[in-house]
Amino acid sequence: MSVVEDVMVLGSDQPLRSVVRDEHLLLSPPHAPKVPVKLWQEHPPLTVVHYPQQYEPEAFAPPRGVYENDEIRVEWQKMDGRQPFYHRNCDVDEISYQIGGGRTLMSELGVIEFQPGEFSRIPRGVAHDNYGREDSHLLFYIPAPVAELVPAQRESAAVFPPFPGWQPGEANEAITQCMAALGHDITVFGVDEQLLLEQVHQEDRRMAVLRADPGQDVTWMYATDRIRLGMVTTTPGGERRYRRTLDADEIQYQAHGHRTLITQRGVVDLEPGDFVRIPLGISHTSVVTEPGGYVSLLSHQELPQVAETTRTADACTPERLPSLTVEVRR
Repeated sequence: MSVVEDVMVLGSDQPLRSVVRDEHLLLSPPHAPKVPVKLWQEHPPLTVVHYPQQYEPEAFAPPRGVYENDEIRVEWQKMDGRQPFYHRNCDVDEISYQIGGGRTLMSELGVIEFQPGEFSRIPRGVAHDNYGREDSHLLFYIPAPVAELVPAQRESAAVFPPFPGWQPGEANEAITQCMAALGHDITVFGVDEQLLLEQVHQEDRRMAVLRADPGQDVTWMYATDRIRLGMVTTTPGGERRYRRTLDADEIQYQAHGHRTLITQRGVVDLEPGDFVRIPLGISHTSVVTEPGGYVSLLSHQELPQVAETTRTADACTPERLPSLTVEVRR
């Protein structure tokens, strides 16, 4: 079957060019060379990392790193209670995506009460803490400054008390560099929590809460010259098109709905709670039988997986490909 592949670059929504492909050949191993020299290497299949979206109680633990390089880190976190300190980043903006449960973000720029599906960005240098109730969320640490690309749905506000039952008490503040990785604290010291949160009255800025447009295939919400972060909505129907991004790794997090990802590094069925990394230069597409959506992060720099692999993609055999007949509108 003939398919179209869009050749893309970071920062452009229009392809450099669109190429007609034979889908079977696109996904098959290369023809054997007729020279006695090894011309290319064998590459492993895509790997999937999974964290359940259903909350499971456990003691407080630091966020789990999933992908990381020397500029960017992607983490998964769950909470049921307060974290043990206020945090101030020296070098990065901290972006979150709310997966499930309830979470109150308290900061010098005000308070946000999150709902699932919402994003926010904590600017570099702003102290903050969280109060979670069976909460799970993603964290993206990205070199500052990061720009918002869509209007805010709402903003942080001066709220006292920040949540029912809150009382100011003994608190610490941690100053960190290197994307707040463990062991990279610069100094930790005691703070007056009431005084810290009342700083909001001296600030003109507020934090924006963003949400993807459900009627739009792709909503890019944050960007620098080296990254893009947003939400992709998938619905059955439409033409199957492959994408090959020449200059960026893509991290995908399946937020809701089920999807089959077809790539030159294998085929894998994705469910809510799955992460997958598609290296730059790899052609890929999705097929779905139900509406869904996934978070997409494009990184100009390679973004290796640091979490333990849950499962790997299967080879795309000639027998399986014809069964993947439901196209996706992206």
